[in-house]
Amino acid sequence: MKKTLLFFAGLVLVTSLFANEHLPTKAEYEAFFRTRTLVVMDPNPMSDFNFKIKELMKKVWTVTEYEFVDEAEFELKRNDPSYSFLVTTIVTFDVDKTKARYNFLSLLLGESGSHVTDLPDLCSIPLSYLRVEDDSYAYKMEAFIRFIQDHVNLMHSNPELIQRNPFKYYNKNTKSLKNKTLLLVKEELDPEINTLAKIQKIYPYDVKIVTQDEVMKEIESKNDNVVFLHKVGPEGTKYKARCYKILIGAADSRFYYFDYHMINKNNPDALLVRDVKQMGSR
Repeated sequence: MKKTLLFFAGLVLVTSLFANEHLPTKAEYEAFFRTRTLVVMDPNPMSDFNFKIKELMKKVWTVTEYEFVDEAEFELKRNDPSYSFLVTTIVTFDVDKTKARYNFLSLLLGESGSHVTDLPDLCSIPLSYLRVEDDSYAYKMEAFIRFIQDHVNLMHSNPELIQRNPFKYYNKNTKSLKNKTLLLVKEELDPEINTLAKIQKIYPYDVKIVTQDEVMKEIESKNDNVVFLHKVGPEGTKYKARCYKILIGAADSRFYYFDYHMINKNNPDALLVRDVKQMGSR
């Protein structure tokens, strides 16, 4: 599966880890730990990303030394293998034929002599659809940063897990949901399951419908008993696009479920009935 990443509103293009041309290697994950990570700030100085990332890197990031840079410095240093880059990217999927664009958070490795399209992509997480405001995901950023850090540690320690679909491994964690409380925000649910009574008919484990603020509090407190939904979709701005559904642990930031569907009249921009049934059947 091929996707294209566009940095900084389309100034440059990058092919991601899902492309057939390149799969991250054991050596590249090893090299990452010898780098200094440059966190590329959003060109909009008032973006929620910029405010949150400075706070969270200090709080969470431990695997490498880091500093904050602008896009111009990224361009100057992207071919230097002594650097890695944590950067938001704009993603399109060639196979979808929809021209839908998404925001991802990507960890890239600098590489000498490489075009920007060939920089190794060690981990990329969908954040939002392009036209959706970043406050839709900013309150969950701590979990994303923790996951990226843990993912590169996992791939470094267990290189046999490196694969084309980097998140397939985590779906095995779905069976652990029976010991967790699932937090869902009503606006992210299919109308067929947008009340507690409807969900409990098909989901056998503990579940609550909560607000975004309640999710953020559980992430900040690292509640080991909680998993929450991260949904990525166009939120009414486009009707032919992907809808990502990810369950993330509030304490361990582990993925417990990862899937997506193409939005149509039968499959809305929401967590679907079939997702909930899969979550509760393993």
